[in-house]
Amino acid sequence: MGDSLGTTLSFHEDGKGGRSGPQPEAVLVLVLECGRPRAGSVRYRLGELTAVALGRGPDRRAEKIGTELTVRVPDKWMSSRHARIEPSFGRWVLVDTESKNGSVVDGHTTKRSVLTDGSLIELGHTLFVFFEKMPIEAGAAALLELTPSIGAPGDVTGMSTLVPSWGVELARLRQIASSEIPMLVEGESGTGKEILARAIHGMSGRNGAFVPVNCGALPDNLVESELFGYKKGAFSGAQSDHPGLVRAADGGTLFLDEIGDLPPSSQAALLRVLQEREVMPVGGTRAVAIDLRVVAATHRDLDDMVADQSFRHDLFARLAGFRVAVPTLLERRADLGLLLGSLYARMFPADHPGFDIDAARLLLRYPWPLNVRELEQALATAQVLAGVELVRAEHLPDTVRSGRPPGAPRAVVLSELDQKVRDQVVASLREHQGNVSAVARALDKDRKQIQRWIKRFNLDPGSYR
Repeated sequence: MGDSLGTTLSFHEDGKGGRSGPQPEAVLVLVLECGRPRAGSVRYRLGELTAVALGRGPDRRAEKIGTELTVRVPDKWMSSRHARIEPSFGRWVLVDTESKNGSVVDGHTTKRSVLTDGSLIELGHTLFVFFEKMPIEAGAAALLELTPSIGAPGDVTGMSTLVPSWGVELARLRQIASSEIPMLVEGESGTGKEILARAIHGMSGRNGAFVPVNCGALPDNLVESELFGYKKGAFSGAQSDHPGLVRAADGGTLFLDEIGDLPPSSQAALLRVLQEREVMPVGGTRAVAIDLRVVAATHRDLDDMVADQSFRHDLFARLAGFRVAVPTLLERRADLGLLLGSLYARMFPADHPGFDIDAARLLLRYPWPLNVRELEQALATAQVLAGVELVRAEHLPDTVRSGRPPGAPRAVVLSELDQKVRDQVVASLREHQGNVSAVARALDKDRKQIQRWIKRFNLDPGSYR
């Protein structure tokens, strides 16, 4: 007897077991052209290639012939045939092809270097970052994805990325932005939650204002009067009617930043506003109807706060119609050039000459533990100190120049001899893919001596494999 309910569909069209998902793939990102920071960044997928040729051209372009990709950059410091990146025994290797100014990988000039995850490549005054295994979503462009030039028509601040997983989230945000579904934006301080909220408002099509409210900055005794407004005579000092921040967002978007800091006594009042779509001013007798979209943000774990009853579960349910977690800047290293370009375009004049290569290298190597806010402050400092000149290393904050984030222990200063030894060990580890025995043979040293150096200089052989 046949199956009257039809055929059960499999998770995979090709009949293989398991659900399809992102597949890790080698990726090269053109992060930054020092003389053209507004040009944006490009991501090149390497999985189906046998070689990538990098060199100077009249404009930025990429051309694939067969399984070889040629990338051209209008950088006068690059040679026309500057370098090649090729697969070799499961790894990717950069080979300098007789360039005039040399190729630099992770701060060291090299003729041939095995690339590791996160390797910073300098060719002329153009910087690339190699990612060994970036998860690429099924259906992504076969070769490359270009981002629009910074400031191009249709470019929405905060909504561009080269990180595939974050790109999926941003695509979902674009879909839902025009609805009235409330959103909860979560993430560490400084990751750009308000920038994202403003982008959501910009795409929503709502004609009203974007009204940001820092819930943690409102005094407990003034929260409700500031949010919901008050009538004249409601309390001492209330000499006239005040509409409040919620009514100021009528027809627009109310952004409740640090919603986790909202006092419990005010959470119930906010819940009523969201449920009834009306607001009662302090001292008022008649509620006022409102039309608003609510976007809330927090760096705190609201799930834990709901569990320990410090945040109302019914208010949480009203706010978390759609949740999105903003990644840290360290998790978005591929986007650093995009963010640099966007901030640069906003802060610097159109005819500014850009970045010196040493300054650009420092910006790309610094870990940015305080996220986009720290990057923004660093560029603001550089803009003031550099003026109309190139941004140089001395124009950057001490933390960026030293590579020592706030609160980090002071780095040990190596002697000139120790630094030379460390550089030799690092170069050999890179050349021999972290094989300590091979490094010992290459440097004609006992294996135990190499291990002592590795421990002394805080090196990790596994990172070179």
